[in-house]
Amino acid sequence: MDLRQMEYVLALSEERHFTRAAALTGVSQSGLSSAIRSLESELGTPLFDRTTRRVELTAAGEALLPHARAMVDEAARARDAVVRSTRTVSGSLRVGAEQCLGLVDVSTLLERFHRRYPGVATEFAQSGSHELVDAVRGGTLDVAFVATTRPPTSLRHQPLGGEPLVLVVPADSDLASRTPLRWSDLAGRDFVDFSPSWGVRTLNDELLAAHAVTRRVRCSVNDVHTLLDLVTRGLGVAIVPQHVAAKPQAATLRTIPLPGAESPEWTVGAVSPISPRADVPAVLLLELLGTPSPGTAEAEAVTTATPLPEARPLVPLG
Repeated sequence: MDLRQMEYVLALSEERHFTRAAALTGVSQSGLSSAIRSLESELGTPLFDRTTRRVELTAAGEALLPHARAMVDEAARARDAVVRSTRTVSGSLRVGAEQCLGLVDVSTLLERFHRRYPGVATEFAQSGSHELVDAVRGGTLDVAFVATTRPPTSLRHQPLGGEPLVLVVPADSDLASRTPLRWSDLAGRDFVDFSPSWGVRTLNDELLAAHAVTRRVRCSVNDVHTLLDLVTRGLGVAIVPQHVAAKPQAATLRTIPLPGAESPEWTVGAVSPISPRADVPAVLLLELLGTPSPGTAEAEAVTTATPLPEARPLVPLG
């Protein structure tokens, strides 16, 4: 039993899907599956029940979960304590993010940053991606985590990953058993969607227009859970990123792949000024995206002279 295996357990318990958990932890799906099987063999019991639709924790997995979280969190605290003892940073950091981005755990990222650099005054704002991009461009935010179809050329854009869009409908909808889905099946439908300031709303508008689908957005929301609740209550159908359809609040909904293989991918990235000073807190925050996840054996070196490494998804710590 090692820390890396604990990271995999946490990611899989969160995502309930091997492919998404593998992407979140920066490992191949086969590597993650092998590590989970090895851990189950060592413990002598299954930790996850696998079905064609979902991956769920067993009773043994539920028992292991708090210990896995504690082990991974303690490793991160130890590493952060070492970094904090060798560097003093002050100033301010203004961060923004769209809600429920999935591919980056912003809360955990801010927690780790605060532990390392307690002298930095951190502010956090939540809004739609288009508003966040404008805020970074206007200088009222230092960095923002967004989902946008067109990365702004006037800002630095650090891609973090992507996933497909899917349709979610109530279980009693006539679309629930319609396979394969055709674009014409969506024509004239009532939709629940995010407000125009969200990146996924722009993506949905462009996608449906490209297939000549006319729809009525009956409800515009600024909250993922509200969107799922309104779909559950029959006020419309919704096109959402795949991880949103996997949330517990969507458990009673039917998830349907969109027609064809040409649908655009929903992508997440970090935007910041193109040429910030190397020692500003925003750069140090983005460095954490490229540091090894808690529990890896790699050394963690954080220096102001080193360029930003390639981004890597964070492991959610609960």
